[in-house]
Amino acid sequence: MTDKRIIRFGSRRSALALAQTKLVMEAVALADPELEVALVAMDTSGDRNMKPFSEASDKFGIKGLFTQELEEALLSGAIDVAVHSLKDMPMNANPALPLVAYSKREDPRDALVLPEGEREVRGGVIGCSSARRRVQLAALYPGIRIEPVRGNVNTRLRKLGEGEFSALVLAAAGLKRLGLEGCIARYFNTDEMIPAPGQGILACQGRAGEDYYYLDAVRDREAAACAAAERAFSAELGGGCTAPVGAFASLAGEEIEIIGLYADESGKDIRRGSARGAVKESMIIATKLAQELSRGEEL
Repeated sequence: MTDKRIIRFGSRRSALALAQTKLVMEAVALADPELEVALVAMDTSGDRNMKPFSEASDKFGIKGLFTQELEEALLSGAIDVAVHSLKDMPMNANPALPLVAYSKREDPRDALVLPEGEREVRGGVIGCSSARRRVQLAALYPGIRIEPVRGNVNTRLRKLGEGEFSALVLAAAGLKRLGLEGCIARYFNTDEMIPAPGQGILACQGRAGEDYYYLDAVRDREAAACAAAERAFSAELGGGCTAPVGAFASLAGEEIEIIGLYADESGKDIRRGSARGAVKESMIIATKLAQELSRGEEL
């Protein structure tokens, strides 16, 4: 009798990251009983030094701070697969460490979270660290202060409960994966608040040249097509590192539609647009839309 092959899955230590990694591990284990799955959790530079920041001030790749240690573990062979929230992945991927699988998309929308018993925002301060969300919230709630909030999901919820903020805006996917859907007071549809590229999709990162057949257990064709389009849109605009960028793609048969958001670094010049075409040309369509919006051609 041979020993089972062990597949080591790397994850950040946050509750959300662990929950997401376990979803992938469980799917792989269920699909192939001949494999043994193991969890390797680690702290990242971003987790250790999470200072208040906004995407708009991210000139040095803040997203990479949450992936660096996992990528080093992949390169050293300490883990076989790293599981990430795709929206947290830098656009300029290391070719030695490709994204090898995308999960079926969870709810891509942003969600409004209010203190217990409240049904609407009543002034005060909305906590939100994403520049993309902030520029869109300013239009939805004119006159209400919007300030950065630091910490993981549970830390942010605690701050809300303690009265530091009157509302939070978080990704619906993360709340649902943590079993916190009951905290959501309102969902923002994807037209009124365009999501981050890849929001709701889990990305599995591996080593170039290796066979990741076992990740067929989580691979989703629609998510992969949408991810490619959304990331192409963001990459064309510089990766969303110095200006608010949003992108959301959806499929209807063999046709894809993408809606995009681009704003200047001040967040005052906001441009939205959409485009559609054949799925096989999704990246070309997304890139062209980004170029048009960057030139000020709102569509």
